[in-house]
Amino acid sequence: MHRDIKPDNFLIGAGESAHIIYIIDFGLAKYYCNPKDGIHIPYKDKKNLTGTARYASLSTHYGIEQSRRDDLECLGYIMVYFMKGSLPWQGLQAKDRKEKYEKIKIRKASIPIDKLCEGIASEFAVYLKYCRGIKFEEAPNYTYLKKLLENRFNTEKYTIDYQFDWMATKSMKKKSDNEAIKLMLKDITDQNNDHEEKNKSLSNKIEEHATANKVLVKNMPIQLLKDHTAPKHKIGFAKFNILQTFE
Repeated sequence: MHRDIKPDNFLIGAGESAHIIYIIDFGLAKYYCNPKDGIHIPYKDKKNLTGTARYASLSTHYGIEQSRRDDLECLGYIMVYFMKGSLPWQGLQAKDRKEKYEKIKIRKASIPIDKLCEGIASEFAVYLKYCRGIKFEEAPNYTYLKKLLENRFNTEKYTIDYQFDWMATKSMKKKSDNEAIKLMLKDITDQNNDHEEKNKSLSNKIEEHATANKVLVKNMPIQLLKDHTAPKHKIGFAKFNILQTFE
């Protein structure tokens, strides 16, 4: 038995092992049966709480020696915690550890499992009810529990692709970064297109003015030059008009 099942004691693999969950900290671990003869450890009570109160089984709160059932119940509370984000007995105020443990026990025992699992998949309530019903020396039906969760997995139409939430976060961030780059490039392209359109429009206007001025330059000076007696200020006035057409 591990005897201290909690989120802190699970680690996620890195790189190619990112789909593997590792369990650590076996400092409180204990054999549930004698490794030599296979005889189950004896039932005891009036024991101090071993493990973490938030995820501890009810039997542990009541001072009963832990067995295989208790680790499973702890795991059930962890799953509820992950699904709902918190547990009802978190944040209770107390003057010392003993009082806090007592308050957690009372709160944990008073909340019906169906109420605890309200709003999440019903399989979690079934799981916890089963765990609390296991007898001290009884071997848990691990196959049943795995099948219970697998059925829900299939009902939700999930696939075993080994792409978990903590991996999806990285891929989503990468996707988000790529989308941001695409948007930035699109903005740059749009700005370039706008500039090209403006330049093209300006070029067209310049060509129009240039065409008009060619006519003006071609005709006006000739008319003025035909009159040799035309005063210089008239020629200057004609040039001034030509320059105005470019503004």
